[in-house]
Amino acid sequence: MTETPRLYTRLVPKLWNETIEAHRRAVVDATLDTTAALVTEHGLRGVTISAIAERTGIGRATLYKYFPDVEAILLAWHERQVTLHMEHLAEVRDRAADPGERLRAVLDAYALIHQQRIQHYHGHGHGHQGDTVALLHSGGQMAPARRKLHELIRDVLADAARAGEVRGDVTPDELATYTLAALDAASILPSRAAIRRLVSVTLSGLRPPGEACR
Repeated sequence: MTETPRLYTRLVPKLWNETIEAHRRAVVDATLDTTAALVTEHGLRGVTISAIAERTGIGRATLYKYFPDVEAILLAWHERQVTLHMEHLAEVRDRAADPGERLRAVLDAYALIHQQRIQHYHGHGHGHQGDTVALLHSGGQMAPARRKLHELIRDVLADAARAGEVRGDVTPDELATYTLAALDAASILPSRAAIRRLVSVTLSGLRPPGEACR
């Protein structure tokens, strides 16, 4: 007879905490998605907490409990996007067993992500998109993400080098720097086919000296 109350006290706080956490995630996700959409439509300077509250149906007081201003919301949205992109690249990496195939798949996926991300900011016909880009690149916001990306690419290159798919006369760390710089050109490419060509050209520079591009 005494087990039921004890079980109740163990389970109810857990269920209550899970419900609160699910609510918190729903509020944050709705806020991030709505803010990103409004900034795309009106520019960073044209969006207010009031507008976000009206679009989401979440009270201003509630929003302020989570974020102090619009800029903080947009930075949180960007951090979430970076996390999703890194998770996607890790999944792409883990799906390929062959080191050479893995390298091509990861570079191809990154180039496509980079193209879509940059063109999202610049491709809507709004001159004010520059404010958004400036915010996301200010205060070292991109440095941690870039470092994680560099490490992922470096490790994939190191595996490919051990398999003889990548030149061994340059360190994987240096090759990762070269690779990311080369793939930054994806931001101005017009099509998926152009991205594939860019990846192929980049891979040709990574091959062992004297080896034909494959």
